[in-house]
Amino acid sequence: MESGSEGAKSSRVDFDSPLPREGTGSVKWDRYRGTDIIPLWVADMDFAAPPPVLDAIAMRLRHPVFGYTNAPEELIEAICAHVAASTGWSIRREWIVWLPGLVSGLNVAARATGEPGDAVITAVPVYPPFLSTPALSQRELVTVALRRRDDGRYEWDWDLLDAAVTPRTRLLLLCNPHNPVGRVWTSQELRHVAEWSERHGIAICSDEIHSGLVLDAGARHIPIAMQHPGLAERTITLMAPSKTFNIPGLGFSFAVIPGEGLRRRFRETMKGIVPDINVFGYVAALAAYTHGEPWRQSLVDYLRGNRDCLMEAIARHPLLTATHPEATYLAWIDARALGANPQRIFEKAGLGPSDGRDFGAPGFVRINYGCRRALLETVLERLASLRPE
Repeated sequence: MESGSEGAKSSRVDFDSPLPREGTGSVKWDRYRGTDIIPLWVADMDFAAPPPVLDAIAMRLRHPVFGYTNAPEELIEAICAHVAASTGWSIRREWIVWLPGLVSGLNVAARATGEPGDAVITAVPVYPPFLSTPALSQRELVTVALRRRDDGRYEWDWDLLDAAVTPRTRLLLLCNPHNPVGRVWTSQELRHVAEWSERHGIAICSDEIHSGLVLDAGARHIPIAMQHPGLAERTITLMAPSKTFNIPGLGFSFAVIPGEGLRRRFRETMKGIVPDINVFGYVAALAAYTHGEPWRQSLVDYLRGNRDCLMEAIARHPLLTATHPEATYLAWIDARALGANPQRIFEKAGLGPSDGRDFGAPGFVRINYGCRRALLETVLERLASLRPE
């Protein structure tokens, strides 16, 4: 799978028509219900799902029974073909483990790779469930700060990563592409992480659910499980169509676990705790992976335009700086110059981003720009008015 205009020719999709979400039970929009604040927080785009997904769900609705459902054989084949085409990784059908979401996968991985009291490492800033998973699993959380260059780009600090290892370290929670800083880790960076894992005997759980949203033409998503001989045996790779095709509410994800022993422990840990996938999750995933590529191409083009507009506006602001998002529809903004609580200042200006404190980085905010361009223009107008309290 290529990003943007590379690869298959993208078809024309309307991302500009307004789709009001008030009154739909939307987690994103209900947070600021009754106010003039534009919600820009949770990773949930304001676009309709791809037409092939909507058509497939409508067709399934013609059958009135929604019982417990097995994964369609065609879906297994479609996932293997999709991963091979988009990344070059040839996975086997038996490596796939179904999950109702990424977060449950993180928690199962923490429990399946060690014992209570063991340590789990992750790099910050990072998606909040990475920070809560260890405690929920009776593990110790160890954070390693990514190094932020003067131009705002984040990189690994290899010395800090080595220093964080203890005799009880069992797992690294990796985010690739990284949420919230938008990095698409390079082959060289991933090889370094893989060699570190090999050297210390540490398993890796890699969140790769934004892999279909690479925006930079020169960047390419690479699963870390491909990066080192034997690494796949110690790696749990979490994937999903939820972010790429905007269907997170359908609760469909999967883990790719090549190691037989690790896969067995993962499945055993799931028993009695993790529910099965619902029928519409399977239906939507199959349609997305088999017929959604033209829509994805158009989405990436549109998101790239939104990103560029937002980055230009931030560059003009005297008190804000931002990290260039190589992937995702999420912008990571340094707002420390606004004061001790930039979240409150954004909300007073009618903007509702995610608070950087939840990601382990006070003074920063994360903005979701997966919205129609006209709404983004309103966001940019309000952004320009931000001033310290």
